[in-house]
Formats: sequence, structure tokens, C-alpha cells
Amino acid sequence: MKLLVADDEDMIRNGIVNYVRSHTDRFEAVIMASNGQEAIDLIYEKRPEILCLDVQMPIKTGLQVMEEANRAGILPYTIILSGYDEFQYCQKAMRMGAKDYLLKPVRSSDFLKMLVDVADRLETGRSVNEKETIADRAMRYMREHYSEEITLSSVADYLGVSAGYLSTLMTKAFGKGFIDCLNEIRIDRACDYIMQGSLKTYEIAYKVGYNNEKYFYRVFSRIKGTTPAKYKGESK
Repeated sequence: MKLLVADDEDMIRNGIVNYVRSHTDRFEAVIMASNGQEAIDLIYEKRPEILCLDVQMPIKTGLQVMEEANRAGILPYTIILSGYDEFQYCQKAMRMGAKDYLLKPVRSSDFLKMLVDVADRLETGRSVNEKETIADRAMRYMREHYSEEITLSSVADYLGVSAGYLSTLMTKAFGKGFIDCLNEIRIDRACDYIMQGSLKTYEIAYKVGYNNEKYFYRVFSRIKGTTPAKYKGESK
């Protein structure tokens, strides 16, 4: 689980990050941003699960960061850091999807307790729902992009998880790995093209994502137990 702390005040930002890093190993990464543009860039790049966000920051405000992340569908669990005179902004942030807020100055021990509690809740929800959801989303992406040169790493990057984690989820959810799932999707689509009868075998191979016709033959025969030509005859 990754935490992003976005605050333009060096003392607050560095104090939070150093305290979290030295008092818990709950997070695999604790990263920081000193302005709103840097924050949104890191949200896109690192996909943190938790965001600690200052309201007033240079380049882009916290509200603008939330607005852009919301539009992209990648807004993390957001905790707003707010000064006493910024409560109206804090209220707007809550309406935009922020889950909690803390008033500055923040007591490090209180903030750490909140972070750990949030991480525990998110992890519990992930263990019940998200693992299956990620596997399903991976399959949907593969069905939509089977004709492209996709890999386990490219699908994992699209979903914002590691390749190893995605591989484990798919094996648990479907009883087979990424390559087997992708090959079955491609061969099923190839069968549709074969039955249409308008394309040659090598054209079908390229159309469903195989750059090597011989490899396509081998995969097809292994999955269907027959060759493409015999499949067409057997299906009539």
C-alpha cells in the first residue's frame, strides 16, 4: 500500500513523511509532493491508495488535484490537511470525495493512527472484493485488446498493480495464468473468424494477435485439439 503526502510546507510534509517512515512498516512506499502539479503527476505514476492532501498549494490547489484525479477515475482515499481559515474549502473537498480531514498543525502520532486505521480498512475491503475485481478487469481489458501486443506487465501497469500481484490474482480467480487466459481469448476469437470463412489462416492469426503463424497453429491445436482447417470442417 502506497501513501502520498502533498503539502507545500516543507516542515509539515517532511515531518509527516519522516515520522511515518520511522514508526511503521505498513506502507511499501511513502512519497511526497510539494505542489499540486507534482501531486497529480505522482497519482498517475504511482497510483497511491491513500493521499494526504493540503488545500492550498502552488500551481494546482488540492481541490484541482481532486477534480483531475476524479475525472480520471484514480482518486485515492483522500485525507485533507486544512488550516482553521480554510474550512469552506475543506467542506467542498469532502463533497468532491475526500474521506477525512485534519486541522493543522497535525500531531504526528494522531495522524499515524488514522493512516494505519485507513490502511487496515482498505486492505480488508481489498481482500474481500478488489482482488476478484482486478482479475475481472484484467480479463475485460484482454478481451478488448487481444489483437494488440499486450503483456502481463502492460496489463498490470494499466490496472495500477504489479505484474506478480496480477499473475497471482488471475491464477486464483481463473485457475490459469495470464498467457493461458490470453491464448484462450485469442483462439476463441479465431474460431469466430474461421466460421465466417472470409479470411485465410495466416490473416486470422495476425488479426487475433499472433505474429507467427506456426505458433498460432500450435496454440490452436493445443487448446482446440485439432487444426484450424479441421475445426472449420468439423463445425459445419
